[in-house]
Amino acid sequence: MFCCLRAVRRLCLEKILLQCILQSRTLSGADAINALRPFYFAVHPDFFGQHPKEREVNENSLKRLNGYLENLQKPGFRSFKPTQLTFYVREREPNSSNVQESFSASGFRAVSFTLHTRDLLSTVLDILNSCSLSTEHIQSLNVNSQTHKEAKSTVNRPIKWDKTYYSFTGFKDPEEELEQAQRVETTLISWLDDNEASAVKKLKKSLPLRKELERLKFELSHQLELSDIRWQRSWGIAHRCSQLHSLGRLVQQRPEVLKNVKGRTVVFTDRSGMSAAGHIMLGTMDVHHHWTKIFERLPNYYKLQKRLLFLEDRISQILGGIQVIYIEELQPLLTLEEYYETLDSFYNKLRDSRLPFHPRSLRGLQMILESDRYAPSLHEFGHFTIPTVCDPATLQWFIFAKAQEARENLKRKEESSGKKQLSSLTVEEIKSLREDNLLY
Repeated sequence: MFCCLRAVRRLCLEKILLQCILQSRTLSGADAINALRPFYFAVHPDFFGQHPKEREVNENSLKRLNGYLENLQKPGFRSFKPTQLTFYVREREPNSSNVQESFSASGFRAVSFTLHTRDLLSTVLDILNSCSLSTEHIQSLNVNSQTHKEAKSTVNRPIKWDKTYYSFTGFKDPEEELEQAQRVETTLISWLDDNEASAVKKLKKSLPLRKELERLKFELSHQLELSDIRWQRSWGIAHRCSQLHSLGRLVQQRPEVLKNVKGRTVVFTDRSGMSAAGHIMLGTMDVHHHWTKIFERLPNYYKLQKRLLFLEDRISQILGGIQVIYIEELQPLLTLEEYYETLDSFYNKLRDSRLPFHPRSLRGLQMILESDRYAPSLHEFGHFTIPTVCDPATLQWFIFAKAQEARENLKRKEESSGKKQLSSLTVEEIKSLREDNLLY
């Protein structure tokens, strides 16, 4: 009888000990996902966009793996079938600190393994070991239920990615950047001090090229009697010199096509044609043949420009004498054809609406047209900004309501520009104005 009791007691102790061992090895679903994070970064299909075959294999294998992990977490689930999976794993450089180049030349390798474990921890370890990925981070996971409850109370904590995330994705680790910034905190003064010698050296080196640019610009402006030569973008000095050399060669080869450029401004920009402001645009990517065609079409452009001015005058008459202007600094760069189409469309809308503006009631006011706006506005400089799609009734109400404010803004602008001009005069010029009784 006592022998039976001892046997029953031993059996119970063994059962309890086995349960304790299993509980100590149990992973929650969230812990399993965290533990497999390096694996997911190495096989995720999004990183195989240029390899459709490998991407499809990884997608199918991930679906089967997720199903296997879900079954492990179902209570009472006992029917497990061995699952064979194949993944293409992205390679890493041995030096993981260089996040800019974290992949080797081969790109990825194929890994196959069979899952037959019955708990999450064993499954996670098998997956990581099969893919030759580190399992050291699993030891730091606290898998008891108490820690899991504490984790729920800190849901809003900042996300702290595993180091392998930055190795596989190529993103920068903010902790490492913060440490570097703390070690070397660069201020504007220190940066200027560090780069002063280099800046002076580069400036001295560029002086001959800058003088060459000024010489070419002066000679071409004088030879063609141009008003100015400009650049739409801040290209380098060498690039600008190259463009002027190209224009100079065209002058030598085809001087007859440039006879109509007198008094005009040439602008080097992204496309060729004539701008809404009347400037000759030369596309920097075009060849001499395209530039030659632009110069040959100048008489036609001048005719279109006259029609455009007539159209602006007709719009002004409908809107009580308000002046339609184009401000190059505030509006997008438009070709003459594009601006004419904008004006023509706006004019037809106004003509059909028959707005009751009194003739010359808005003389002295200004407006610009823009196609990328939907509501009229009044600029601080005093001009109206009118969308081409603006409803005529809304336009009429807005101009009437803001007319007085627009006049005040224009007056302030004129006073401000007058003060700037006066402040830029030299002592000799001021004396000359006083002698001529033009300045009191």
